[in-house]
Amino acid sequence: MKSDVIIIGSGAAGLMCALQAGQRGRSVVLLDHAKKLAEKIRISGGGRCNFTNLNTKPENFISGNPNFCRSALARYTPQDFIALLQKHGIPFHEKTLGQLFCDEESEAVIAMLRKECDDAGVQRFMSCEVGEIKHTPYASGPGTGKKAKFYVSTSRGEFEAVSLVIATGGLSIPKTGATPFGYHVAEQFGIPITKLKAGLVPLTFAPADWKPYADLTGVSFEAIVSTGKQAFRENVLVTHRGLSGPAILQASSYWQPGTPLRINMLPDVNMEEVFTEHKASKKLLSNFLATWFAKNFADVWCEQLTARTTIANTPLNQYNDKQRKQIAAELHDWQITPSGTMGYAKAEVTCGGIDTRALSSKTMECNDVPGLYFIGEVVDVTGWLGGYNFQWAWASGYAAGQAV
Repeated sequence: MKSDVIIIGSGAAGLMCALQAGQRGRSVVLLDHAKKLAEKIRISGGGRCNFTNLNTKPENFISGNPNFCRSALARYTPQDFIALLQKHGIPFHEKTLGQLFCDEESEAVIAMLRKECDDAGVQRFMSCEVGEIKHTPYASGPGTGKKAKFYVSTSRGEFEAVSLVIATGGLSIPKTGATPFGYHVAEQFGIPITKLKAGLVPLTFAPADWKPYADLTGVSFEAIVSTGKQAFRENVLVTHRGLSGPAILQASSYWQPGTPLRINMLPDVNMEEVFTEHKASKKLLSNFLATWFAKNFADVWCEQLTARTTIANTPLNQYNDKQRKQIAAELHDWQITPSGTMGYAKAEVTCGGIDTRALSSKTMECNDVPGLYFIGEVVDVTGWLGGYNFQWAWASGYAAGQAV
């Protein structure tokens, strides 16, 4: 089957690219090994699809080349995707920090993208296993024109096109069908890949170190979590193996193994002043801290404070000025070192990917392989939590869709 464009991967980026190319009059074939369309969209945002973020800017993305995403993000903005939703009458709402969610289920967004693709004449082949990819480079010489071709062998037959777009995502959430396919294609064509790691993922601690906290699963509190030069203020959630919650997921994409997290557990309170004000109190420290934290968490945290500093969990009136100052410092700068992450099974994204130096920032086309494009999560551009990765999918898909 011959077409102008073959897109492998029917997630957010692939669907956006397909509908844009189809609307330009290109003949488009969309291939995917999955049975269901856009499974990651379906499960995102607790089934409500956190489809973009109003605050999107290049600084919300991690990449070996931080400026690479600027062009695509500028040409397809959150407002552009909002206009598409409004065209289809899909209601949505803003949660915290600019995050936009569907009022209805995520299926509304999938149905919208499916209809846009159908209206643009996109042909979809689902449950289509992709095998060998062959390539005939451009012919050279006067009058030869663009003769490059990509040949894709699949379980649904042979496909041929001038442009091939890889939109197969990363390694995160394998249960949605994630595979390393896109990286294998890059290797086949000599396209460099930056180091891969799980991003937006819960962090784990050595079992012996975490044992005191393991029974506190479900306890949460707002905090500022810092790693390196990055800091995020949102909720922290205690799990049986470590820490999760939005602030931890954000920090995880920047965290480097062997380095500590620094957690300001009470960012709105000057605890040194509070302890001074209550220095005559006969309340136990743990009972006093239960004003801000779950009582069981306050108990365990104080036990661990004693273990690492020898400051006992006693009534406040038994501490001297130096001890009060030290306890306050610990609360505002709790330093703990994770042993690792929960891995790709629990990660929302894959950090790293196709080296952006090998791609055009305007079109997503490979510099050394004309006609070959990479878009979405497979590229070394990773957004923060809160709709940013979908916005990158829409923007990079749009950029390629306007070029193929």
